Amino acid sequence: MRGGTTLVTGGAGFVGSHLVDALLERGENVLALDDLSTGRLANLTGATANPRFRFVPGSVLDELLVDELVHQCDTVVHLAAAVGVKLVVEQPLKSLNTNIRGSQVVIEAAHRHRRKILVASTSEIYGKNASGPLSETADRILGSPAIMRWAYSTAKVVDEILANAYHLEKGLDSIVVRLFNTVGPRQSPAYGMVIPRLVRQALDGKPLTVYGDGRQTRCFAHVSDVVAALVALLDTDEAIGQTFNIGSAGEVSILALARRVLDCTGSDSTVELVPYEKAYGPGFEDMTRRVPDTRKLTALTGWQATRTLDDALRDIIAEARTERAGVTV
Repeated sequence: MRGGTTLVTGGAGFVGSHLVDALLERGENVLALDDLSTGRLANLTGATANPRFRFVPGSVLDELLVDELVHQCDTVVHLAAAVGVKLVVEQPLKSLNTNIRGSQVVIEAAHRHRRKILVASTSEIYGKNASGPLSETADRILGSPAIMRWAYSTAKVVDEILANAYHLEKGLDSIVVRLFNTVGPRQSPAYGMVIPRLVRQALDGKPLTVYGDGRQTRCFAHVSDVVAALVALLDTDEAIGQTFNIGSAGEVSILALARRVLDCTGSDSTVELVPYEKAYGPGFEDMTRRVPDTRKLTALTGWQATRTLDDALRDIIAEARTERAGVTV
């Protein structure tokens, strides 16, 4: 891939901007498309100084723009999506349109111009399946379609099906990745992202709000490890036509996570349990456990996570303290 051109949709977002940096460091040319609804230009401060980078403001729903950009590149990484539980619950129609129609536009353009595409999906597709670690073939267990909590899961499954169908029926070189909880610098505390929210509450001396009973567990992967996995898959032809989990194996309860944040920040804040209904409205459902099985990814690429949760917390806390001091990151 070195020397080629990659289009990153959602390139000003959390994961997208880190991927942009990694691709530029490899010597590639990079186009980043983002409507800045959740992404930030500040995330691309380093990239904009690179002559091999170009930022294009716009939406994946703009078919003409997407077609033009895909034509200019060799590879597409489709990360643009409505993200975060809070946003999906509050704006389900917008989220469904962006996540389904937007992906269809990008995938169709990749097929039209015969470009390799990596489509980012999510661990949300497993729904309430609390067994684990979850392999790529694990069953999906979802609640009622009347519960907007599952709209994001459903939309991302449609994305996966589109990518796979274009590969099987039309020969599109597509790769699907399911990102588990990814954390690190540049992640916004908005839209229900738990660690940035807890860190800022701790630094502000406010109670750390933990939803439900706090016993639900997650595994948090540092964004640098996630980006390394994406790059490794892009470099591996055998990944085409397959689906891969990307995440960390370090399982922690959200209540224990909050206490860890307190320890790392030195805050004397308290931890407050907040019922799901109060945070997200009546009828909200969550999963009790979400742990990835990444053996398939490791077997193909040799990838291993190298950063711990404490590494991620240190990076996020340092960034939050810099922001509080009024210094531009």
